[in-house]
Amino acid sequence: MKHVVITGSTRGIGFGLAGRFLEKGCRVVVNGTTPEGVERAVKELSAFVGRVHGVVAEISSEAGIERLWQEAEARFGPVDIWVNNAGIGHPMLKLWELPAERLERVAAVNLMGVVHGTAIPFRAMTGRGSGKIFTMEGHGSNGGIIDGMSMYGTTKCAATYFTKAFAHEARDSGVSIGRLLPGMVVTDMLMETVSGDDPENAKRRRIYNLLADDVATVSSFLVDGMLAASGPAPRIEWLTRRKAIFRMLFGAFRKRDFFSGR
Repeated sequence: MKHVVITGSTRGIGFGLAGRFLEKGCRVVVNGTTPEGVERAVKELSAFVGRVHGVVAEISSEAGIERLWQEAEARFGPVDIWVNNAGIGHPMLKLWELPAERLERVAAVNLMGVVHGTAIPFRAMTGRGSGKIFTMEGHGSNGGIIDGMSMYGTTKCAATYFTKAFAHEARDSGVSIGRLLPGMVVTDMLMETVSGDDPENAKRRRIYNLLADDVATVSSFLVDGMLAASGPAPRIEWLTRRKAIFRMLFGAFRKRDFFSGR
């Protein structure tokens, strides 16, 4: 029975991953920054009582990651899979229009959360020569640019480089350092990027209807991939280039609308 820890897993794709891992028979520790959020998530997963536990921890700091690790191991024993999923966005504004505190917060969670969330589990896993650590990619990981998402994209690009570099350094450790490429997933964060009625947001909604998927679909794929993954640097990609091209060419026939009634 695998023991899985997922940062930022009280909602969105992190919560979807938690549910899917539990369905697969794993023991799962969910994490959030508020007691209310963690309590709600654990309650919603109460069908798996005895195999799910929640920990309130601030993952942008080394102390927060260390606390999460220690509580998880005290509850369910050695961690087999650690997922750096936590991430936050910012309003769709030019970078110079955002307050410095928000920029620093996005950098702390999206980048330093991955740095600490990789190094701390790795130190423990490498001692026994096994384990898997995955980092969730997002917009900016491949260098793509969308106006209004400069800081978010910068952190995701940096986190991807860090994960690839760490995997290279750890290639002989027996611990897998992998990346998750979920593509476009219909979460609250995605919805925030199309909240206006201007032509640019209308264009984004059309693209998302062609390329995006719901949390359950993507979570199921990623969890199956993580459980089966091996090697020093696994890469699990849902929305491949081939799949994206196919959807752009034939997506009009699917007639999907994730935004009606929202």
